[in-house]
Amino acid sequence: MQDASASPMSSEVTPASNDSNGPDASESVVSTHVLVPIEQVHKLRELARRTRIHQSEYLREAVEDLLSKYGRQAPGGDQ
Repeated sequence: MQDASASPMSSEVTPASNDSNGPDASESVVSTHVLVPIEQVHKLRELARRTRIHQSEYLREAVEDLLSKYGRQAPGGDQ
C-alpha cells in the first residue's frame, strides 16, 4: 500500500526493485501513486484473482495501450 501522507497530485516517483512479476531486469522501474475509483479496484482485484495475473501487469499493459493510442507523445506534446 502507498503512504497515505503522500500528495495525490505529487509527480514524485520512487525507484522500485525489479521482481519476477515486472519488466525485464534491464529496465528501470519506478513506483508511482494513482487514485482509482473503488469499483475499478474491486474489478481489477477480481480479474487478477481469476486469471492469476498480477494487478501490476494489467496496469502496465493499460499504460502501454494508452501510450500507443496517443502516439507516444513526448512531454509537452512534441513528437
